[in-house]
Amino acid sequence: MTTSPDHVTSREDLAAFVHALHRSYVDEGAPWLNRDLSAFLESLAAWIDDADGWYSNAGRHMPPNGDWSFFARALRAASIYE
Repeated sequence: MTTSPDHVTSREDLAAFVHALHRSYVDEGAPWLNRDLSAFLESLAAWIDDADGWYSNAGRHMPPNGDWSFFARALRAASIYE
């Protein structure tokens, strides 16, 4: 099971990672700072806005060729997908 973002290298890994996040939320919800969808999405947007700062502070380079539209489509689809 993929539990670290650093090990996500495929669509299947990303799905496994999101499943693991969901299980973490259900099983250990208390440690999650953003416990409702509104707070989660707001924090997600804020982190994306500042991602270059996170990468810089971590001594890494922001991936230049991320498929941002795939992630955007996934988020949009999740709002209506069963």
